[in-house]
Amino acid sequence: MHTLSVSALGNALRRKEFSSVELTTHFLDRVAAYDTTLNSFITVTGDIALADAARADERRRAGEDNPLLGIPIAHKDIFCTRGVRTSCGSRMLDTFIAPYDATVVDRFRANGTVMLGKTNMDEFAMGSSNQTSWYGPVRNPWDADRVPGGSSGGSAAAVAAGLAPIATGTETGGSIRQPAALTGLTGLKPTYGRVSRFGMVAFASSLDQAGILARSAEDVALSLGAIAGHDPADSTSVDRPADDYPGALGSDLSGVRIGVVKEQFGEGLDPVVGKLVEEAIDDLERLGATILDVSLPNSALSIPVYYVVAPAEASSNLSRYEGVRFGHRAAHPVDMEDLYKRSRSEGFGDEVKRRIMIGTYVLSAGYYDAYYLKAQQVRRLICADFARAFDQVDLIVGPTSPFTAFPIGEKLDDPVAMYLCDIYTSGINLAGLPALSAPAGFARGLPVGLHLMGNHFREDLLLSVAHRYQQATDWHTRRPARFT
Repeated sequence: MHTLSVSALGNALRRKEFSSVELTTHFLDRVAAYDTTLNSFITVTGDIALADAARADERRRAGEDNPLLGIPIAHKDIFCTRGVRTSCGSRMLDTFIAPYDATVVDRFRANGTVMLGKTNMDEFAMGSSNQTSWYGPVRNPWDADRVPGGSSGGSAAAVAAGLAPIATGTETGGSIRQPAALTGLTGLKPTYGRVSRFGMVAFASSLDQAGILARSAEDVALSLGAIAGHDPADSTSVDRPADDYPGALGSDLSGVRIGVVKEQFGEGLDPVVGKLVEEAIDDLERLGATILDVSLPNSALSIPVYYVVAPAEASSNLSRYEGVRFGHRAAHPVDMEDLYKRSRSEGFGDEVKRRIMIGTYVLSAGYYDAYYLKAQQVRRLICADFARAFDQVDLIVGPTSPFTAFPIGEKLDDPVAMYLCDIYTSGINLAGLPALSAPAGFARGLPVGLHLMGNHFREDLLLSVAHRYQQATDWHTRRPARFT
């Protein structure tokens, strides 16, 4: 069962080849068997999953037909889930039980999905390797001594190992696409405002966006259709109907103009990764696309801009965790100042503290204009680069990550080296654009991702091109040998 796509699982459920309860039991058994190695789940909700599955079977018997009805799903532990711990991978929220469901969770549940549990993640989504989690690092199914990428590494590892057919993720600077590339999955970051952020614990509010990790573009399209659309509970949600994403998958690539970002094929890119991405671009051309060169001259500034804007917003968003209203509370404080200091010192890990300190500094009097304001001005230049490129082409293409999955611990003591993991992805979040990573081969036995970037609300075109590429290749069907 775990080798089937979401659409194939839906067809099998429709034909009554097995029930949702049987399917859910199969995935729960795989989680029990394999997750002691991967550490991809923080919380497994077996009883809830079986109850959800039983309801899905009853809905199907009553005549309901939905492509996601009865399909198991894993949720990144940054989405609030009513009655279930929502930890954000942090000691600060280790005991927090959410009193409501995030809109993403609620919409998936309305479509009949079955929640297997909550997946591990970098603490408060701050990290590119899933090593900052209070619950320990997640391991890559392709090589357990290597990282799966972050911050949605738990979701990526779970899907790559066949512990869940689909999983939710979130992005602030590449945290869906980069893990997708490092684990051989298809991962989509939608346009900012396309999917509701209500109930998604905030890191950097102008950058955060929810998305999907799955094996194929078709599976992502089915999932996105369930959660995209306006949400009155989210003031940043765009009042625009969801497109027919599965219906767009039949298009060919004739007339599609795809731009290659010349700045992304130079220094810092693993030559083997670059060669595989170039071969994938050749495949797109053979499939009918027109390939053009485009320039994003300010793309090299994405990392410094991101690491001013994101920490600034994080320092504000995380100020609520002070040991009084909810979250970790230090024992026996002597006064309020001691309570605040020790609760935050004990509750947050090193990377979260580092970003809070950076963010507070760049927002402080005397430095706001020099750092935060200047970063926002350069952010506008980055947005303008993308706008000019999309006047010439329909999509932009390049590598998702400059290298394959690296060993656990390799970059942990070098924050700048870790930040550079997102050098090709963070500009998309700064511009609020949609982007997708699709499997494009293997370098020294490890997956490589092809990065497809679209104009605002062109998720349909991204998915269509990725789907056509996946019809002509089989990289997305490859599975790590230990988990077949």
